[in-house]
Amino acid sequence: MNYIQQPQAIETKSFEIIGEIVRETRPEYRFASELHEAVIKRVIHTTADFDWLDILWFSEHALDSLCAALRSGCTVYTDTTMALSGINKSLLASFGGECRCYISDPHVVRQAKEHGITRSMAAVDLALEDEGEKVFVFGNAPTALFRLLEKDTPVRGVVGVPVGFVGAEESKEALTTSHLPAIAARGRKGGSNVAAAIVNAMLYHMREA
Repeated sequence: MNYIQQPQAIETKSFEIIGEIVRETRPEYRFASELHEAVIKRVIHTTADFDWLDILWFSEHALDSLCAALRSGCTVYTDTTMALSGINKSLLASFGGECRCYISDPHVVRQAKEHGITRSMAAVDLALEDEGEKVFVFGNAPTALFRLLEKDTPVRGVVGVPVGFVGAEESKEALTTSHLPAIAARGRKGGSNVAAAIVNAMLYHMREA
């Protein structure tokens, strides 16, 4: 059986197919920039879902702000170990940054139990105590996103794409009305894989720039 075996060739062919489908099914669609196109296409590549053409929302200058933060060596905080594992940490490190997830930190576990809150909320609290510039990446926990917005603490940017039925849509809508540089998923769709794909798309674009 003849099939593509080389990983990079598979990815390249996938993006070619995505481009063809967008041109055929949405000829009127226009990407705002090369980076905007790269982010959306990588999310589609991750999910095989073309709804992302319509539901991925960007605040004004969000991509520029987030890329500037990543380029400056900020710390990226994720709400799940899955998002953490999906982000290209070696590439992030090449810009002087690092990625952290406090969801299983003993202090977080204790605080969540003592205060009757989710570990994701307690993880945000702990992250905000750290020094330095921060970007938050949420793919699974609406409560984490709500917590960050409640704190009203300046951060360099937010990727808010929690998936689910309880609070997911509402938390992302709240993000779209905040003052923070942000990328959000409207509606219920999202996920840790989507969150990681968005960050990676920006990192790959920065590497090639």
